[in-house]
Amino acid sequence: MARGKGQMKTSPLIGRRLLAPVVSCCVRGSVAYCSVTIGNIEGVTSPCKAHSGDNVSFSSTRRGFLAAALTGAALTLAPVSFAAAATGTSKTKTITGHLDPGAADFVYLPIEVPAGVNKISVSYTYSKTQVASGLLGNACDIGIFDEKGTDLAGKGFRGWSGGFRTEFSISAGETTPGYLPGPVGKGTWNVVLGPYQVAGQGLDYTVNVTLEYGPDGTPFKPQYPPQQIAGRGAAWYRGDAHLHTVYSDGKRTPEEVAAGARAARLDFMISTDHNTPASHGVWGPLAGNDLLILTGEEVTTRNGHYLALGLEPGDWIDWRYRARDKGFEKEAQRIHSSGGIVVPAHPYCPYVACRWKFGYDDADAVEVWTGPWTLDDESSVNTWDSMLAHSVRTGGRWLPAMGNSDAHSVPQVIGFPHNVVNAAALSRDALLDGIRNGRNWIAESADVSVDFQVTAGGKSATVGDRLNVAADAPVTVTAKIAGVPNGVVRFITDEGQTQQVTLPASGQGTSTWVTTPQLAAYVRVEVRHPKIDGTSGSGTEMGTVIPLGPMAALTNPIFLGAS
Repeated sequence: MARGKGQMKTSPLIGRRLLAPVVSCCVRGSVAYCSVTIGNIEGVTSPCKAHSGDNVSFSSTRRGFLAAALTGAALTLAPVSFAAAATGTSKTKTITGHLDPGAADFVYLPIEVPAGVNKISVSYTYSKTQVASGLLGNACDIGIFDEKGTDLAGKGFRGWSGGFRTEFSISAGETTPGYLPGPVGKGTWNVVLGPYQVAGQGLDYTVNVTLEYGPDGTPFKPQYPPQQIAGRGAAWYRGDAHLHTVYSDGKRTPEEVAAGARAARLDFMISTDHNTPASHGVWGPLAGNDLLILTGEEVTTRNGHYLALGLEPGDWIDWRYRARDKGFEKEAQRIHSSGGIVVPAHPYCPYVACRWKFGYDDADAVEVWTGPWTLDDESSVNTWDSMLAHSVRTGGRWLPAMGNSDAHSVPQVIGFPHNVVNAAALSRDALLDGIRNGRNWIAESADVSVDFQVTAGGKSATVGDRLNVAADAPVTVTAKIAGVPNGVVRFITDEGQTQQVTLPASGQGTSTWVTTPQLAAYVRVEVRHPKIDGTSGSGTEMGTVIPLGPMAALTNPIFLGAS
């Protein structure tokens, strides 16, 4: 479940109460039992052999299946137990099952791990049934929680690879990217399946769990990157805040991502692998006086993705909720309490589970431009501009814009686009403060520069600021552009586009416009490339195609007049 431009069948629910029969299993001593519950009436239990031995089979269509717990959109099966064994040995058990369309968002397979285990390995496969064009095929993610439990935002998270890997292992030292190294403690671990697409024929899965017995090896020691670069004061700093590595679904190593950030002439970057902080501990040696590396996460839910930027190294943000739940608000509060920011990513991405559905009340900014310019970015900018006008009308908080590459692999370009942030220092807190307050603009590359300001009566303001002058005071708007040959410079206010000027082939030029606060509540700048046919296009035309070329630069607004 990732955007790289760069379900168990349940009974009918009323008020989320189960009405049809529920078959559940539990383990008592060395015997597994099944029971049938209808409403509040529980039938007599009987011995069940489905969960003893090395091969365990679960089915949603026959007795013995088991639903030990159904809470919200999560289903927990009965545990599979391993016995203690001698040092140097290993034991494997295979779990098979079937999920029908309408499966729970997350299906937990509990594994009883005995003492003396130093490594747990998991592999899985699932049926990939051919479906007709336009229908959803099967797609199933995987991850794991340890003996500390599966509570939302709890301490038990040990890793997630989504659908990017078919196997992983965890030990005190060497661990598969995306997973957290550490001891394999005694207790109930949970392999979690995330069947986010289930075809009409259903989804058959096979999970192999292997435990290796013996003492722990040398523990992994994380090397977190520093949170600031000393000696770098107030300036405009360039950075990409949406990047992926092999620690989630990217194909670049952290070394390659850091090298790409330097090649793009960035001052900072933020690591945002999907649903895991596993890469945080490897960035330290890759940072330097020329590149600040901050830690974050792309939180990938069933109702959209968002960036948790500037997390404390090692912090993990949970993603197991939908817009109808309260998980997002709680996790946003947790991010804010640590000094981080919340940024909905690619809000109009058309992929399954990518489109943003949580609203913007808890957001600090919004990613309106993701990777190469496409139709969904156009929609994001238009919605964001309407939100600016709404903030003017209500006198409420306005939401700044960001742009990032969301680069996963070649040929996706790191830093295309990136943010240019007016910050007091090259540090985590200063950069996040600049983004939070909209003191940034977006560039497709380091070749592009924009100097945007407004002046009136001896006062001046720049991106993200307010020019507090009388409603009828003449205000001069100036945008000095470089690096966009034949570019189209647009001035946009709450009223719409008010001026469009085409740059010469050199890509350099200065555009000016005079207005007043009573005419323009805010003004922002877009710089576009020519259309594919070489013409400038027009931002005041209608038609069956986008009337303008791709974006080259986009600023946050400058507000005019009293607040």
